[in-house]
Amino acid sequence: MAAGTGRAGVPEGLDGRGLRIGVVRARWNAHIVERLADGVHRALKALEVDPGDVVEVEVPGSFEIPFGARALATAGDVDAVVCIGAVIRGETTHYDIVAGECARGVQQVQLTTGVPVAFGVLTTEDERQALARSEGPGGHNVGEEAAAVAVEMALLRRRFGAG
Repeated sequence: MAAGTGRAGVPEGLDGRGLRIGVVRARWNAHIVERLADGVHRALKALEVDPGDVVEVEVPGSFEIPFGARALATAGDVDAVVCIGAVIRGETTHYDIVAGECARGVQQVQLTTGVPVAFGVLTTEDERQALARSEGPGGHNVGEEAAAVAVEMALLRRRFGAG
């Protein structure tokens, strides 16, 4: 997974074997979200998460991501959830509402359920920035980073029995 200035690296020896990971993906801005999803799957494979232990759901857009995350977290079937979507600024304040409420909702889900929820939702000024944050192998991919966060936090939860 690519590391860049200011981004947290993946801890040495991080191993996701035996973890079940939920993935919530928005359909809005699908061409960007597909690239993020590729990053999620790349990271989970690199971290030894069995593909059969990955549960995916789709929601219409980023505003609905917190509900999808809550559904997965409360089902008791996953150790962590990765949320991926893309909110790209437009000409109205819609961006501010969707981006802010998505982030707030994701945080609320993890704090109320005790299930880690990784935020892999892009909030960018334009499509160029979204493409730069959803690159292929060896590039910057926020989905890839969020998957590693989900594994790390699921292991932390297991270690301390939080939740």
